[in-house]
Amino acid sequence: MPSRGGTSVHIVALDGIVNVNSLFTLAVFIGLTWDPNDPNNTLIEANDPTTCRAGPRVAEDLVAFHVYSFSSFLFSSLVAVALKQAIRITRTPSYHPAELLARVNSSALRVGMLVSGAGSVCGCVFLMLALINVVQIKLGTLGCGSSHTLAAVIPLVIFVPVALLIYVCIVLYAFTR
Repeated sequence: MPSRGGTSVHIVALDGIVNVNSLFTLAVFIGLTWDPNDPNNTLIEANDPTTCRAGPRVAEDLVAFHVYSFSSFLFSSLVAVALKQAIRITRTPSYHPAELLARVNSSALRVGMLVSGAGSVCGCVFLMLALINVVQIKLGTLGCGSSHTLAAVIPLVIFVPVALLIYVCIVLYAFTR
């Protein structure tokens, strides 16, 4: 069983995963309520060629990526909450029947945290892909080379992967310690 100090660190880390996933899940729900097929919901000017307008495939991908993102965040949160519950059961034996008491295997805890982190990473990637599709619907497709579209997408595809790389490095560091 992890030490009392180590266990509280794990609980704080798991709380952080659940809280961030909750915020992203809210963003996904808000994104799913938006109708990408609404012709008034675009910033493309009427005189732009129709080739710059996103087709139905982009709208389909938008919804699919939102669903994938939601699934990943939900999976990650459920794993994190299950791990937190397992830790709490071992820390409060007076509140649980003897048959429910078990030691938390530190290797299983680490793997569970790694799996939960992987779910969060997948959710972030799918949310980024959904946002790219939102930009294409609102500002025009990437193939058109609109400066507004590129100005919105380029920072997104730079900053999100860099942040995910930092997150993955920290998770892997915690996993090995």
